[in-house]
Amino acid sequence: MEQHKRTALCGALRRADTGKTVTLNGWVNRRRDHGGIIFINLRDRYGITQAVIDQDAPAELAALAAELRNEYCIAVEGVVRPRPDSMVNPGMATGEIEVAVKHLVILNRCQVLPFQIEDETGAGEDLRLSYRYLDLRSAGMQRRIKLRNDVSFAVREWMSSQGFYEIETPTFIRSTPEGARDYLVPSRLYPGKFYALPQSPQIYKQLLMVSGFDKYFQIARCYRDEDARGDRQPEFSQIDIEMSFVSRDDVLSMTEGLMGHVFKQTLGVELPLRFRRLSYEEAMETYGTDKPDLRFDLPLSDFAPYAGAGSFQAFKDALAAGGAVKALVVPKALMKTPYSRKQIEELENHAKIYKARGLAWMRVAEDGAENGSEDGAALEGGVSKFFTGEAAAAIVKALGAKPGDLILIAAGEKRKIVNTALGAVRGKLGKDLGLITAPGTGGRIPGPFEFVWILDFPLFEYNEEERRWEAAHHMFSYPQDQYHGTMEQDPGSVKGDLYDLVLNGYELASGSIRIHDPALQKRVFSIVGIGEEEAEAKFGFLTGAFTYGAPPHGGIAPGLDRLVMLMAGETSIKEVIAFPKNSFAASPMDGAPGEVDQNQLDELRLAVLRPEKP
Repeated sequence: MEQHKRTALCGALRRADTGKTVTLNGWVNRRRDHGGIIFINLRDRYGITQAVIDQDAPAELAALAAELRNEYCIAVEGVVRPRPDSMVNPGMATGEIEVAVKHLVILNRCQVLPFQIEDETGAGEDLRLSYRYLDLRSAGMQRRIKLRNDVSFAVREWMSSQGFYEIETPTFIRSTPEGARDYLVPSRLYPGKFYALPQSPQIYKQLLMVSGFDKYFQIARCYRDEDARGDRQPEFSQIDIEMSFVSRDDVLSMTEGLMGHVFKQTLGVELPLRFRRLSYEEAMETYGTDKPDLRFDLPLSDFAPYAGAGSFQAFKDALAAGGAVKALVVPKALMKTPYSRKQIEELENHAKIYKARGLAWMRVAEDGAENGSEDGAALEGGVSKFFTGEAAAAIVKALGAKPGDLILIAAGEKRKIVNTALGAVRGKLGKDLGLITAPGTGGRIPGPFEFVWILDFPLFEYNEEERRWEAAHHMFSYPQDQYHGTMEQDPGSVKGDLYDLVLNGYELASGSIRIHDPALQKRVFSIVGIGEEEAEAKFGFLTGAFTYGAPPHGGIAPGLDRLVMLMAGETSIKEVIAFPKNSFAASPMDGAPGEVDQNQLDELRLAVLRPEKP
């Protein structure tokens, strides 16, 4: 192989290299035979170079070239020469040159491919994951994995420049409740006992603050045994960060600086120095979600003041039950044609997925229809017959609606359900109306990037099924000072020093100021139903550490997979992970998870209960 070792990369040669003798190694991206002249597009990780076997080449060389097929791994030796002016390819970095081949060696042949390796393959997910080593050869996957590398490097570069230490935390830990099920690892040395894979390094990074390290970060591997849903992976990576002697604003400012550096270094994108901030309540009331996509507007409005002026009983009943009535105006200018009844029914069905009972609608008339007032404002269609005259005019004015605009209205006895359902409709409209795709990009390239901080989350939420309070995020988040005296009496009103960073409708990072007072920590444990004995058994090493001068501290953990996904303009984290699992937490490529032989089970003193045969 030594004599065939590459001396140049396929993406590196330029016109200035004319006359050089080079050896290239790579894969046949494409082979073309033009009347005895054979063109080979040779590809490696760095790019593509056109190699040419001329018509007067030796018969042995021509015969070998005739054998080539896509994805053969080969070495070529030849002389760099400029392409004829008529054959210059401005779309290729190496488009001004070609290599006149003198020697060719087939390093390895390729059998018939399960799918064609293209920039972006159209193969199904299972097929791609079954042959992931081939899928990773595609230009799209190569770009995204490079971006992931660049982002990771930029994170380490910036964090180190700010005085953070990168410290690894254990992969084998004690199982502790953190929301999802743990992946358990049986111990051979301690039969009947198990390690757990960490859902996050939460406890250990807090202990690092007790240890006096002040500023910690880690690109940490995390594991959660969750049911298949959405775009989740059983193993994922997060940029784990913790700081001592800080307030919430310190953590937010640090994260803004980190994101600014990463986007500038990897994409050349300048982010604002400070991101927009919304309280949890503002986000829910205005956008119907705590993960609002701010690439488009379409805010939700309170329709309650106008429900009483009309005669639509369903709205009045919702308000009488302590619920809500909310409206969403869809401007005519955003719709290519007025929404049909069928399209509105699709929006209603989408709202019902989120437990809404229905979705009422009406349209602002363009021709002064009959359900209007003296000033000409009028409503038509849907429930407009229940809102006539001055009521119609007041609604149009208050909502800022214009002729031709569509008004969508949701009502219900539970305000959160109303907001969530109408927020989901807003999200669907953003996609259907093309409001979240930059013109001409098809959604495949990044940008724009709209960040927003969501603050002041509830610390506790009530589990209706289990009839108990539980932590909204996790049990180590600090309750804001003004609630310390009333936490036990009214857990639902307590706001935590919690914060989420949202990017383009995705939760990108979550964090909080932590509890460092053992007495306060025990109070929070008690509210969520963990008694002193259980708390000591599960978390005694943490609360015990707090009794040795634990400093105030807080942190955040941006998801690396999701960050790279958004920067790459993708909608699935599988597109930025080298070897992801499928939607059922399995790997079609290597068959994981798989069975183990009886000897391994015996060593671990484990017995497996096999499913009963029908």
